[in-house]
Amino acid sequence: MAAPLPAPRIVVASNNEEGKSAIARDQETKVFQPFGPNTSSFATLFSTDSFPVNNSAPLPPNTTTSIPRPSKNGTVFTTSDIPPRFTSAFHRTSTLDYMVVLKGEIVLRLDDGEEVTIREGETAVQRGTIHAWVNKTDQWCRLLFVMLEAEKAVLKNGKVLEDEFHPHKASQ
Repeated sequence: MAAPLPAPRIVVASNNEEGKSAIARDQETKVFQPFGPNTSSFATLFSTDSFPVNNSAPLPPNTTTSIPRPSKNGTVFTTSDIPPRFTSAFHRTSTLDYMVVLKGEIVLRLDDGEEVTIREGETAVQRGTIHAWVNKTDQWCRLLFVMLEAEKAVLKNGKVLEDEFHPHKASQ
């Protein structure tokens, strides 16, 4: 089941051939459920392939059927809708993620068992940590992310923290 939330709309302002400001895109973004029905979904609103960004480059497509991840030196602007009473897989990505709760509330669960509730309008930053998103409510939650490609975290002993994905187990 898809979220009963409206599809995210993206409006992109750019410059026309005369150098005047113009709306380059105004449309709803398709939602993608890579883990099947009754799971979290994603809508990639905008992405770039480089940083600093080239504002003269053609607009990237605004739809995707892959899990949002920035390309090398890239960025991704995306939403994720989390169903009621749902827990995501524990995962780590080599990214810096800025997150804002747009609707509802979400629990950030870390692999050491620590949990913190983040409410509508509040934010979190992920710096290459293993984490899961837990919606403990009876309402859908919409999260907004800006993801930046980052170097893998390295511990003081030299161990490199690789990307990880651990499917959710009912006992978690």
